[in-house]
Amino acid sequence: MKRFILLWLAVAGMTMTAVAEKVASPNGKITMEVADGRCFVNYQRQQVMELRLPVTATSLKGVKAQRVNVDYTMLSGKRLHCMNAANEYRLGQLVIRLYNDGLAYRYEYTNLQNQRHPEEQSAYVIPEGKKRWMLQWSDGYEGFFPMTTTAEVKTLGGFGGSSVQKDNNTHWAYPLLMEASDGVFALITEANIERRQSASSLFNKGEVFSVVPDQNDLQLTGEWHTPWRVVIIGKLADVVESTLVTDLSEPSKVEDTSWVKPGVVSWVYWANNHGSNDYNIIKKYVDLAVALHLPYVLIDAEWDEMDKLASNEGKTIEDAVAYALQQGVKPMIWYNSSVGWIDGAPGPKFRLNKPEDREKEFAWCEKIGVAGVKVDFFSGDNQMNMDYCIDLMESAARHHLLINFHGATIPRGWQRTYPNLLSTEGVYGAEWYNNVPTFTNRAACHNATLPYTRNIIGPMDYTPCAFSDSQHPHITSHAHELALTVLYESGLQHLADRPESFLAQPRAVQDFLSQLPAAWDETRFVSGYPGESAVLARRSGDTWYVAGINGSDESQTLKVPLDFLPSLTGEGSGERLTATLFNDSGQQDAPWNIQTATTLPTSVVSQPRGGFVWVIKTEK
Repeated sequence: MKRFILLWLAVAGMTMTAVAEKVASPNGKITMEVADGRCFVNYQRQQVMELRLPVTATSLKGVKAQRVNVDYTMLSGKRLHCMNAANEYRLGQLVIRLYNDGLAYRYEYTNLQNQRHPEEQSAYVIPEGKKRWMLQWSDGYEGFFPMTTTAEVKTLGGFGGSSVQKDNNTHWAYPLLMEASDGVFALITEANIERRQSASSLFNKGEVFSVVPDQNDLQLTGEWHTPWRVVIIGKLADVVESTLVTDLSEPSKVEDTSWVKPGVVSWVYWANNHGSNDYNIIKKYVDLAVALHLPYVLIDAEWDEMDKLASNEGKTIEDAVAYALQQGVKPMIWYNSSVGWIDGAPGPKFRLNKPEDREKEFAWCEKIGVAGVKVDFFSGDNQMNMDYCIDLMESAARHHLLINFHGATIPRGWQRTYPNLLSTEGVYGAEWYNNVPTFTNRAACHNATLPYTRNIIGPMDYTPCAFSDSQHPHITSHAHELALTVLYESGLQHLADRPESFLAQPRAVQDFLSQLPAAWDETRFVSGYPGESAVLARRSGDTWYVAGINGSDESQTLKVPLDFLPSLTGEGSGERLTATLFNDSGQQDAPWNIQTATTLPTSVVSQPRGGFVWVIKTEK
């Protein structure tokens, strides 16, 4: 029987008492070493992470590194051109890669004989007292990431995080962010789910957080491997800017991607707390897309009942799609996955489950001019759901359909393998203003946590930017809401608010939304701390967007050092910048303070739950 050694995460400053065998990343910043029967993962010689893996000092002795170089392009995401490098070490069935911004490992098996997957023996040890931001597991990944220093916490129970307290939770979702020491962070997640695999999550007993795959009852023969278990490591900038999840994922399986176009979407559900069975309401959102020059409109649930509504005068989904196309707007439509919430749930249902039905339905979508589909209400992370998602992405690609998963698992790199997957929900977002009042008072802190947790691992369909109120009010400022459209990366950025609210905003705000990119050439972390504030800079072509939010209930000065971008500071570049600055005025009746500038401040005084956006262009 194999002996599995505890890989203890030591506190900062602990001294080794034995000579260690060590492996390292190409740049040398990240190392893993085994000494005294314990394994340590270090960042710049500082101990940050402990694991439980079948690794011993003997198994590391003399092991050869194989170089892995990553260089690829994305159609959407935080960076279009992605590069990374790793040293790969093979230790029997365990494969470990040390990248320049993290660590990944998986188990590879051969000669399986009609058997279930072997039991995994991996775990992370997170000592009590360490700050961590953890999400209680649910199959839709919708909840808060409260900061805590202990695993013994009472969590907010109920779907979406209601205010009802429950017993200590022991089941945690990815990603999990921890601060190993002052300014050094580790984010735990996984990558590259393939067929015949389930996703995993974390179960803890005290300080030990075990990796537990979801249900997979397949009898496996021959070769099989687990997904990559991933830890992104470094300063906040290293973690936030990392593309390690897609670096580890399979290259694109879609040969022709010329039809895949990220973009901003007008979205009907938020303001109406209802689907899209009303043809006249759909027309309003198509007209909004026209007014704001948005490429897409989403026709949400219940469109299959459109002809039953008397006020529609016999209009059907095909009439709604035709109207959008006539206005130059590309329509997307909603489907129930019919494996999760079925009874009492909206439709259409049971149109995508069987391969022959799915091909027929997607062929019809392509024929009438539908640009993409939103598929909702999955039932968890088991192997059946993972294979079903892959079936949907592959079938959609054959019919030139974009795809957006809701009520589904979080991104694990599929956005690289299937570039037509432009967004995924897996987040407690603005939709919840329709459902419970909890989000109102906690949204600002939550919003300032997501750039450090959920949105690091992939596109996030939060549905941002609501200036008016839905069923429950919100208390974040107008500039805070506008900033979310830049802070949150999503290849399909669904704007939540009602048409009359958007069209009542100043022309500069409308123009901003009209020109808003949904894919970014690069992303830079500027400043902030989880739950307190977040400032990011994203570039599209020659234009930089800098956005920041205050996650607290007090006024706060947000630092905006752009010294890493010389062209924006005018340091020897010979360029002149022009910027439009969107800030809060602090006045309820006139909430905007919009200015143009040729120089930029190094900080912004933000009102409670406030924010800002700068749109910066340079020219010779």
